[in-house]
Amino acid sequence: MSNKTNHFSKPTEDGPLIRESWNIFQIVAEFVEGFERLASISPSVSIFGSARTPVDHPDYVLAKQIALELSNAGFSVVSGGGPGIMEAANKGAYEGKSASVGLNIELPHEQVRNEYQDISLNFRHFFSRKVMFVKYASAYVVLPGGFGTLDELIEILTLVQTGKTRRIPILLVNSRFWSGLVDWFKDTLAVSAKILPEDIDLFKVLDTPTEIVDAIFAHYQNRGFEPSAEEQEILLQL
Repeated sequence: MSNKTNHFSKPTEDGPLIRESWNIFQIVAEFVEGFERLASISPSVSIFGSARTPVDHPDYVLAKQIALELSNAGFSVVSGGGPGIMEAANKGAYEGKSASVGLNIELPHEQVRNEYQDISLNFRHFFSRKVMFVKYASAYVVLPGGFGTLDELIEILTLVQTGKTRRIPILLVNSRFWSGLVDWFKDTLAVSAKILPEDIDLFKVLDTPTEIVDAIFAHYQNRGFEPSAEEQEILLQL
């Protein structure tokens, strides 16, 4: 007779399992509210960057100006709803003509809701929040940031690269900040065949608000901002 331990035996207590099951309803609720409240914000641009950027930092000033120009050009602006670059993006959009949207996340520290939000949603789960950043975005604008910003950048690059979402402008702001990462993409990832050389073309590195607005309009000049029927099907399966 085998003395091996059965690691897959039925648990004697179902309390944790019940909590996990009920947690599904919380997750579904986050998706439903997000879909209902964001379906009308198109076209929109999602803006990312460090929560630790002070209000007098050049990156904060630049993010605010980018958001203001995008808002006045007719784009709703979506940010993570917190401080730093997120606040700058919401503030710029709030002062502009279009909606300022904050997708707030509950964290043990650092995330404090900023006050410049026309539409404000709250999330417990990063994954449902990340879907909302992608699903309705006509473009991604990524300013200097840390792990969270890099997470959002790699997420959208992966989704576009694998065809799990539609091709949209992915714009990195501040060429000096991003140069080391871009060089690593080119000289390490592409050279070692971890990505294709043409994957580098999935994003652009720009420095001014005018360049960013122009790049977004250039991408859509021959097609309009609404997803095609094929793209709508892709987004439905996101």
